[in-house]
Amino acid sequence: RSLVPQKVQKNHRKMSALQEMSPNVRNIKQLQYVALIRRASQIKEELRQKVRKPYKEMIDVCWGDPHRAGVKPLTFVRQVLAACLYPQLVDSDTLPVDVRQRARMLLRGCAGGSVGSYTAPAGTSEIVHGISEFITRRDGGAPSYPENIYISPGSQWALQNIINVLVNSEPSSPKTGVLTPLPCYSTTISSMVGLGAVAVPYSLCEERGWELQVEELQRALESAKGVCKPVALYIVNPGNPTGYVQSRKSMQEVIRFASEKRLFLLADEVYQDCVYGDNSEFVSYKRVLAEMGPPLSDTVELASFHSASKGFMGECGLRGGYVELVNMDPAVMKYIYTLFSADSCAPVLGQFALDLLTSPPQPGDPSYPLYRQVRGSDDQFAGCLIVVNSLPGFSCQPVEGGVFAFPRMHLPPAAIHKATEMGMQPDLFYCARLLEEAGVFVIPGCEYGQKEGTYHIRFCIMVQEDIMEELLRRLTSFHTQFMKDFS
Repeated sequence: RSLVPQKVQKNHRKMSALQEMSPNVRNIKQLQYVALIRRASQIKEELRQKVRKPYKEMIDVCWGDPHRAGVKPLTFVRQVLAACLYPQLVDSDTLPVDVRQRARMLLRGCAGGSVGSYTAPAGTSEIVHGISEFITRRDGGAPSYPENIYISPGSQWALQNIINVLVNSEPSSPKTGVLTPLPCYSTTISSMVGLGAVAVPYSLCEERGWELQVEELQRALESAKGVCKPVALYIVNPGNPTGYVQSRKSMQEVIRFASEKRLFLLADEVYQDCVYGDNSEFVSYKRVLAEMGPPLSDTVELASFHSASKGFMGECGLRGGYVELVNMDPAVMKYIYTLFSADSCAPVLGQFALDLLTSPPQPGDPSYPLYRQVRGSDDQFAGCLIVVNSLPGFSCQPVEGGVFAFPRMHLPPAAIHKATEMGMQPDLFYCARLLEEAGVFVIPGCEYGQKEGTYHIRFCIMVQEDIMEELLRRLTSFHTQFMKDFS
């Protein structure tokens, strides 16, 4: 007799939760490739159960996760982490002496000498100071202050906290706008919208290698009138998914624009260690701002982000990132500290990974030769573009940095028509076929925003050489047949 009212009550709770859902959360765009993720998981299980397919293994290059794509973790990093997790190794001869020395130093900064203890909300003091010294070296002596650095469980987590400070949630006030690049990492946009901000897109110029143009920033700013009040400008350099690396001149123009329009600069620089272009060089926004001198260097507000999860180290699962704040009002910094205190502290192993990222083995250290040997192989990741650009209907701008290729596809009208019939974006349709028929998991460009009538795919290029060769072989075979089928 009690079953019916319980069921009614349960349904009532569901409806109540739906009705009470934040309108900001309701506004988050649903990911279109969720079905791809589910199907990829099913294919993995089918392969495990020996279901017959044209391939024996799935190649998963949809994430910026080198380890998922087969790249081996750095030996030095894992040895230090192993010693920190199992301190008995510190007193043995199993590991190199510099590994054991680093583990001792890191453990000394932990309460009780254990990775299982909390740290200060901003991070372990010794590691924060080490990051500050790294930034000063990187930026040619431009000073960095430890009190302006906060370690977080990844750069995106830190970015959300800073945007949370900038968003004005007063009902009577205009919505807060953030100028964001198009294309842009989809979860970043979702985070902004979920916090109540409006993403105001500015298009990167694909024909000029995905260049950021100030004229386009001005257009985007004008487009926001009557919609929201832009307070920040979000930059990704090196670009994700585009692989574009900004020049000093471009960055100077952006800084002047931000100063003139009173915009807070959010510089996502997590791929700074991955620059391949012959004429490309990573320069941080912090350094360019400092070199421009007063009044800009004293007034433009900047938050710059870096991470051990992305790029060369690729320790995505350890969740370690940091933000450095420049020219932030001291009164606001108190609230920043409160926000970063909400989760007590970032994962300790992620903090250790940041220390190893910003202070790697040096010449003369026992671990240096192997570390340098692996570190020197970055340029192999750009070689795949020759093959991609040779395929009919594909065109990819040079990848100057980052870990992704983002080629454009000129799909046949019949393929576009078929996708429309199935209620799918054309590049999502292409990716679904590529996954099913060739076992290659990539992400459609529609997830990142793209000019209407253009179609792209994004895939990680930081993979083992043999995996990249197999990926390109499968892509070539599939694409040739696909174009023939829909010609």
